[in-house]
Amino acid sequence: LGAKSGDLIISLGTSGTAFFVSDTPTTDPTGAVAGFADLTGRYLPLVCTLNAARVLDVVSKLLGKTHDEIGNLALAAKPGAQGLTMLPYFEGERTPNRPNAKGLLAGITNSNLTAENISRAAIEAILCSLVDSFDQLKTSGAKIERVMIIGGAAKNPGIGPVASAILGRQVMTFPPMELVADGAARQAAWALLGEIPNWKIPNVIKSEAAHSPFVLENHRELKNNSNSIDAIEF
Repeated sequence: LGAKSGDLIISLGTSGTAFFVSDTPTTDPTGAVAGFADLTGRYLPLVCTLNAARVLDVVSKLLGKTHDEIGNLALAAKPGAQGLTMLPYFEGERTPNRPNAKGLLAGITNSNLTAENISRAAIEAILCSLVDSFDQLKTSGAKIERVMIIGGAAKNPGIGPVASAILGRQVMTFPPMELVADGAARQAAWALLGEIPNWKIPNVIKSEAAHSPFVLENHRELKNNSNSIDAIEF
C-alpha cells in the first residue's frame, strides 16, 4: 500500500480491523487497542470488530442480490437510510465487548423498509462499528492523515462513498490484489536490494462525499441504548 505514518487502514474481511501507522508505540490500559509493530520499525495499534463482510453476506442472501448490487442499492439511498439503523452484531461483538449481543434493525416505518435502505443501513453499520474503533485509536494519540480501505468487502461499490460520508474525509480503496503476497515480495526485494522498493499501486479509487455526521450519531445512540437486549433469549 505504501502506507506511511499517519495512515489509517481499515480492512474489511469476515471480521473488520482498523490499524494506524505510527512512529511511536501506543498503550491502551483498557485492552481495546492491540499493539503490533512492522519491519520498518514503526508501530501498528489495531482494533478489531467481529462483523464485517459477513453482514453483507446475510443482506445479500436476504434480498437475493449480489454484493455489487447491494452496494449500488446503498448508493441509491440517502445517508442515514431514512432513519433505518442497524447494529451488525450478528456473531456477538468484540469492540465493544458484547459477546452475547444480537443484531438489530431499528427505526422501521411503513416507508423506509426498502431494499435500498436496508443495503445502506448494512454498509453504514459495518463502517460505523469500525469508526467507533477508530475513535479508540484517536484516544491513543493517533493523528490520521489518510484513510485506506482494503479487504474483500472493499471491492463493494458502496463502501468508499459511504465511508467518506461517515468520516467526513476522502477515502481510498484499491483494485483487487493479493496484498499479503505483495508484502512478502517487497520484503524479499528489500533483502536483495538493501532498501524498501517503492512500488506504485495503479487504479486507486478516491471517494469523497458530503459529511453526514448524524449517521454515526444514530448508530451510537442505538448502540448505547441496546445493552439490555443482549440478555434476551430469542
